[in-house]
Amino acid sequence: MLAQRTLKSLTKAVGVGLHGGQRVELTLRPAAPDTGIVFRRVDLPEPVDIPVTAESVTDTRLASTISNGGVKVNTIEHVMSACSGLGLDNLYIDITAEEVPILDGSSASFVYLLQSAGIALQNKPKRFIRVTKPVEVREGEGRNLKWARLDPFHGYKLAFEIEFDHPAVNATGQRVEFDMGSGRYAREIARARTFGFTRDVEMMRSRGLGLGGGLDNAIVMDDVKVLNADGLRYSDEFVKHKILDAIGDLYIVGKPLLAAYSAFRSGHALNNQLLRALLAQPDAYEIVSFDSDREAPLGFAQLAPAW
Repeated sequence: MLAQRTLKSLTKAVGVGLHGGQRVELTLRPAAPDTGIVFRRVDLPEPVDIPVTAESVTDTRLASTISNGGVKVNTIEHVMSACSGLGLDNLYIDITAEEVPILDGSSASFVYLLQSAGIALQNKPKRFIRVTKPVEVREGEGRNLKWARLDPFHGYKLAFEIEFDHPAVNATGQRVEFDMGSGRYAREIARARTFGFTRDVEMMRSRGLGLGGGLDNAIVMDDVKVLNADGLRYSDEFVKHKILDAIGDLYIVGKPLLAAYSAFRSGHALNNQLLRALLAQPDAYEIVSFDSDREAPLGFAQLAPAW
């Protein structure tokens, strides 16, 4: 049986939110089979649980935000990406503010934290959402066109293309493909950082956003170049971060996908629209599990290797 996974022990992180700039503590704890991933706001007089589902997403401006009533948690995509990359099914994430800490701007710190806590196999079968027919969402046309798509595939692979008219981005790869079954998420994707432009900083801060951002947790560019002294971590780090985000956004559906995802200039909003479009078509997917590791897609039965 391909089994569900949780943590062996709890692990903690402290940091600041990218947009709010507020100090926040995160505690990642084991959870029982079939719990899913649940954020818990423990800073409130009565703690509030926010289960991660496609329908719980209530804001997609610059990040993915989930809510339960009036209580929300912002910027969940990086930790969700790490959970997907390590195949974690069940987890409680206690948080002391409304935004997940940005840490170094990638998912690498979350991967390290989760792996240091250890991955435990559970006594229930892991359930996947297997896409059975193509689902696509599109927005705009011409130069403003954006789209995202899921196709049937026995495994999980992603292809993403960006289009930024900026010298520093143009000098790098703007399209990347990644197969989650390769077991190389931590090495090839997790270290890609979020990025932004100095020209946008004043506008964002006037709107109360980007208050915790800086050169230590983002790639920052002026009109012509990358300002970070140590440059890029990958030659195609920009588009790899978009893949990292997409992996996190799509894992919000609550179960790992068996599908081929492809996208052009997509973002948090379109990724969530894609999930909702999939769930709105019961004939477009099925819930499956695997009685033996041999039936599962290649690489999915193995625990992700350490760095």
